[in-house]
Amino acid sequence: MTQKIFKPKNSTKGKYGSAVGLVQKLMNVAGLSQVGKFPDFKPGDTVKVHVRIKEGDKERIQIYEGVCIKRKSNLQGIGSFTVRKMSHGTGVERVFQENSPKVAKVERVQSGRVRRAKLYYLRNLEGKAAKIDRKLEKKTAKSAKA
Repeated sequence: MTQKIFKPKNSTKGKYGSAVGLVQKLMNVAGLSQVGKFPDFKPGDTVKVHVRIKEGDKERIQIYEGVCIKRKSNLQGIGSFTVRKMSHGTGVERVFQENSPKVAKVERVQSGRVRRAKLYYLRNLEGKAAKIDRKLEKKTAKSAKA
């Protein structure tokens, strides 16, 4: 009777082979790994995204404020997030890449209290029904005295 020899998988290659490590190395060399660039925000939070816009020779920053309805990340931990806002009664969604040089900064304006990871149901709601409950932060002793 032959005995089976158990060989563990090589954990350094991952699901997609050694290409994942190669992509990570290329991103580090190019300076695209921007860990800590964004605050900790989740779907349901209201965020301000500072977007670099180039018009001819000039570059300016435009603020896009709305509700984060989706966050997605890939194997390298770099992903995208979708922000939805209402513009003149019409819902506008925009997808931002986390490693994009066009995204200058992201600010969390307020936290939302939701029970879903993807808030696609907001697309079908109008008016007050589309509002998200705010997560109230607890007051500390220092802020109560001030």
